[in-house]
Amino acid sequence: MERQEILYFEKGGKQNTDITLRAAKKRALELGIKQIVIATTHGYTALKAAEIFKDTDIELIAVGLSFACTYEGWDMKPDEKEKIEEAGVKVVICQHSLSRGVAEAFEGVSIADIIAHTLYGFSQGMKVAVEISIMAAESGVIPIEKEVIAVAGTGEGADTAIVLTPSYAFKYKDLKIHEILCKPRHP
Repeated sequence: MERQEILYFEKGGKQNTDITLRAAKKRALELGIKQIVIATTHGYTALKAAEIFKDTDIELIAVGLSFACTYEGWDMKPDEKEKIEEAGVKVVICQHSLSRGVAEAFEGVSIADIIAHTLYGFSQGMKVAVEISIMAAESGVIPIEKEVIAVAGTGEGADTAIVLTPSYAFKYKDLKIHEILCKPRHP
């Protein structure tokens, strides 16, 4: 039996970003994981990750939201994307994999909503970490047969990191969460 420490933050949010990224780096090095998927809207977390992971050969993949989220202010601007890429981080922009768009259009509830709200029970970051791993897999930048670490958070920054084997959305049942590295204790 392997014993691993889980970090619980008293409160979620941006103030946990450095600790979360350092925990992800430590575990990636221990497990030999070569890809980290990072949720980022405007680049803060991706750029922090580039700093923290600079002395490794681990590939960083920043996942942002589609331009359909412009009305929320959640779309990455071209200059933000350029800055992230200049820091050596690959950028993926695509639709939420646990998208509620269709259900919202018809004022209904979808299976994706149920999954998303179940993951929210752990934390907002848990839902986003699962989601971005599916988005990155769907975009072809991470394989579905290897473990990766996904990093996400509550609002801005990062406060949740998990080790998982991703899947495509249509093969959601194949997604496996292996470890929780950190999360807010009070989601």
